[in-house]
Amino acid sequence: MGATQNLSSLNCNLKIIRAKNVEFVSVGNLFVRYYLLTEKDTRIRLTSRDIPSTCEPCWNESITFECLGDKDVINKLTQQSVVFELRWRKAASAFGKFGGSKLLFRAEVRWKDVLESAEISIEKWITSATTSKFVPEGFKPPALQIEMRVDQKAFHMPKRCQVRSTKWNECGCRNGCCHGRDEDIFALAAAMEVL
Repeated sequence: MGATQNLSSLNCNLKIIRAKNVEFVSVGNLFVRYYLLTEKDTRIRLTSRDIPSTCEPCWNESITFECLGDKDVINKLTQQSVVFELRWRKAASAFGKFGGSKLLFRAEVRWKDVLESAEISIEKWITSATTSKFVPEGFKPPALQIEMRVDQKAFHMPKRCQVRSTKWNECGCRNGCCHGRDEDIFALAAAMEVL
């Protein structure tokens, strides 16, 4: 029997559900920007769709991605967090261009908190401890309802399969001619689904 290499797979699902306490935003659009960190501490920025500001805006957007690597790589990734930002911007101008966005709040959720939860899943409202200068005084701080789920698996890859790709930045295809970066791998693995 050939030698094998132990690999771990981390399947992650993020869901942006809805926002509350944004009554002070009367015009424009709200969106969520969130950042994932790779094993090499590179930030990958993802953005939800824009929705008109209403009393209780709802996205119900999910993203699913898979991280594959040896145990040390996966352990390092589980020590990272996801940074969520709730942002507002004016609606598109007559020329179809958006202006800059304003940060309403930023909050961080650690993958470790998800992994240590009973269901390996959390659904909660998040908000920032500090109030943004764009939130008028006397209003409750904006909050964002999110859900995060993780499924971690270990499996064995035969060494003969590893021969095709000896570096993690190669795809392992038959020709060995593809070269990808962490951002490309995350982008390819991420599947957006709007519920």
